[in-house]
Amino acid sequence: MSSIKILGIDLGKSCFHLIGRDSHDQIVFHKKLSRPKLLEHLAQLEPYIVAFEACGGAHWLGRICQSHGHDVRLIPPQYVKPFVKGNINDFIDAQAIIEAALRPDMRTVPVKPVESQSQAVIHRLREGFVAERTACMSRIGTILLEFGLSLPKGHCTMKRLYSWLANQKVKLCPAIIEELQVFHDHYLYLNERVAKQDVKVTRHVNLDSRCQLLKTVPGIGKSLVF
Repeated sequence: MSSIKILGIDLGKSCFHLIGRDSHDQIVFHKKLSRPKLLEHLAQLEPYIVAFEACGGAHWLGRICQSHGHDVRLIPPQYVKPFVKGNINDFIDAQAIIEAALRPDMRTVPVKPVESQSQAVIHRLREGFVAERTACMSRIGTILLEFGLSLPKGHCTMKRLYSWLANQKVKLCPAIIEELQVFHDHYLYLNERVAKQDVKVTRHVNLDSRCQLLKTVPGIGKSLVF
């Protein structure tokens, strides 16, 4: 193992495929390891280049590798694809990762710290809640349209849905009102979830000096305030 120059890892959910090459570009290591075995293996190796795609779980593994002194190269998947040779399998992918990592002009992705990943998760959850809320509003509008009611767009009308319905000439039967209640309750719940994510984002913006600096840039500052 001391002759290894670079180790390419094809990431998986439970199994990882590793290829190691020496300074003469000869394969000297070829193995499939479970997640626990991979972590144990990385801890025992001498520091050298470890390359893998910047995909799910990559930043977590990158931090693990860096803690053991390895030089981590995270490569965007689209940059690895041109180096895949032959029929695709996990070991061939690992070799392609090595080929890409050894290119002098290859662009790599910096390993994110835990704090950055945590903020990304907060934003991702918020985006998911917003998308689900929009879909919920569309479903309510579609149901009403089936009964001759065109619901105005926007949260203002949606929040006072029943007041708006009471002023319409078309009266809905109790069964439809009951089903609308289910969707509307879910809409209100999603509103609360979005608001809670906004509080988390705002708290981070107020505590991060870089965000405060961005807020001074015209056209950007407003987007950082919810």
